[in-house]
Order: sequence, then C-alpha cells, then structure tokens
Amino acid sequence: MKAKQVVGIVAILVVVVGVVLLVSTTKNSVSNSNGKIQVVAAENFWGSLVSQIGGKDVTVRSIVSDPNADPHEYESNAADARDIATANYVILNGVGYDDWASKLISASPNGSRKVLTVANLVDVKDGENPHLWYNPNYVNIAIVQMEKDLATIQPSDTSYFKAQLQALQSSLAQYQDRISNIKKQFGGTKVAATEDIFAYLANATGLDLVSPPEFTEAVAEGNDPPASSVATFQQQLQSGQVKVLVYNEQTVTPLTTSIKQLAAQQNIPTVGVTETIQPPDTPFQVWMNSELIDLENALNAQALGQ
Repeated sequence: MKAKQVVGIVAILVVVVGVVLLVSTTKNSVSNSNGKIQVVAAENFWGSLVSQIGGKDVTVRSIVSDPNADPHEYESNAADARDIATANYVILNGVGYDDWASKLISASPNGSRKVLTVANLVDVKDGENPHLWYNPNYVNIAIVQMEKDLATIQPSDTSYFKAQLQALQSSLAQYQDRISNIKKQFGGTKVAATEDIFAYLANATGLDLVSPPEFTEAVAEGNDPPASSVATFQQQLQSGQVKVLVYNEQTVTPLTTSIKQLAAQQNIPTVGVTETIQPPDTPFQVWMNSELIDLENALNAQALGQ
C-alpha cells in the first residue's frame, strides 16, 4: 500500500472517530449537565409552563420568543438544530405552527429524547386553528402531560414535579376564573378579531366572534383575505354591532392596520393580543391574565357607554 493511501485512510479514521466521540460527549454532557433535564420548547408559552413544572430540575430554552416577529415566519438556525438534537425533552405546538422544529427532530434521531406535540395530545388536526395555548382546556391537558413526561425522564423527582404541577394549576386558576366571569357577564356580546388567534378564547368566554373566518384564517396564514370577507368585516364595524376588536400585534399588515383604524373611527375599543408571551420573561398565566383584564375593561367600557 502506498504511503499516500495509508495517510488518507488514517485521516478518514480520525475524522470518523472524532465525530463519534463528539456525539457521545454531547449526549452525555446534556443528560448530566448539573443533573438537570435539558428542555427545548419551540415557543415560549409552552416553555414558560414546563419551566414552572420542572422548577429547579430543568433548564429550558424557548426558541420563538421575539416580540417583534411573526412566529408563523420563524426560520430555524444552527443553534436550534444543536439544542434540539441534544435535548432530553422537546415540546412542540404542532398543527403546522412549528414545522421547522419537526424537521430538526427528524434530522437528528435520538432514541432517548422525549417529544411532546401538543396538537397530537389534544387531537387537533392539520388545517385547524393552531393557536392551542389560547384554549384553557388544552393548556390544562398539556401541563398534566408535561408533568408525566418529566417524571418519566427523571423518576427520582416525581413527587417534586407533582407538587410543582399543583402549584401551577392553582396559579392558572386566576386567569381561568376570569374567563368564566367574562362569560357570565358578557356572554353573547358580539366581538371581532383580525386573526383566528382569538377564536379559542372567544369560545371559552362565550363571546360571539362575528368577523369572517375567511378573513381571520387568511391573515393568520399570511395570505390576502377574499375581497368579500374584507367588505363584510368593514360593514360589521360600521354597523355598530361589534363592541370590541381584538388585534394581533404580531401579524400586522396594511389591511389589519386599516381595520384597526376603522374600529377607532367607530369608537370601538381595540384589545391587543400577542402570539408569544410579552414581555418574554413573564409567566404564562400573568401574560394571559393581563390580556383578559384588557378585554374585560373594554367590554365594561362599552357596556357603560350604552
């Protein structure tokens, strides 16, 4: 065998061994880093919830959290790929909302990594409303599953995770009780929204969401709504039947801005909501409760003005 061939073979063997060692070291460092479970949440609303359940036993990275960006348009990067490849636990929303994360999981097979896709858990299919965290029942189901998953990953801390879950459930009760109160006081009130992000919460609060689904779904998907739906929406605002407009502050377009301006001209209060937690370090339930307080205040103001 020629000397050059020998050198070439040795070089290849060194690279292969190096890759194997790197993968092995990475996996061990993640699973044993400070004894904590390494969690990656595709979005910060699920990240906030799992961090409250895991407490001192988890390290959580929430990927989508930028208040100035539309989560529907997020593009993953090398850091995301690395974190998902080496995580013990990954939480996705599903329903097409974070397909980029599903692709990263498929590209990095890891038999010891546990994955929770909330859409699969609550049986929401592709094509349906992806804003699952705005459905309080789905939130309740998801956090119970998170606690079970963390206990499976680290059984020695099962009792701790259970206590953390109970504390979270008690904390979530404040915003969920507010939902019930809005339903009792304002159930049936006609409201509108620029996007279908509000549909789950409208149903939970018993409000009558009258804005055309063709409009709200198109905006959520980044498409132009049919002209007929735009005309219908404008007519609804001008007719006086709509009492509050809910406005997604993270999917702003010239059309949604014009709808907001039209509502202001008709003295219809606008309530801003966001796709991700704002500010990003706020606990999920505090964020959700603050949005509901704004909604309640707007409904009260309209009721007093009649």
